[in-house]
Amino acid sequence: QVQLVESGGGSVQAGGSLRLSCAASGYTYSSYCMGWFRQAPGKEREGVAVFDSDGNTWYADSVKGRFTISNDNAKNTLYLQMNSLKPEDTAMYYCAAKTGSLCPAESQYFAAWGQGTQVTVSS
Repeated sequence: QVQLVESGGGSVQAGGSLRLSCAASGYTYSSYCMGWFRQAPGKEREGVAVFDSDGNTWYADSVKGRFTISNDNAKNTLYLQMNSLKPEDTAMYYCAAKTGSLCPAESQYFAAWGQGTQVTVSS
């Protein structure tokens, strides 16, 4: 059973940085897709960035050039480096995973989810 545990959220001022981590366990698939999603109050969950086992990445237009997704296989950990944060980045951030290298940034395709970590950016 896959378990995902996020950490690294917090409160920062606009322009600041945070690095989110997602520790994965019970995940032994050679072909997979992992991603970061976020959900702000009153809004739908949206894809932020995804990473597949071939090393391909995708970013939402709103975070391109500011966020970087990466994976450390040795540590079984997925990261999201967030720079130049904006108040509109405020949301609960979730790590998610699915088997297979098909990597759509849509939440309905992901079977495993972490509990989320809150990111709050003040102006």
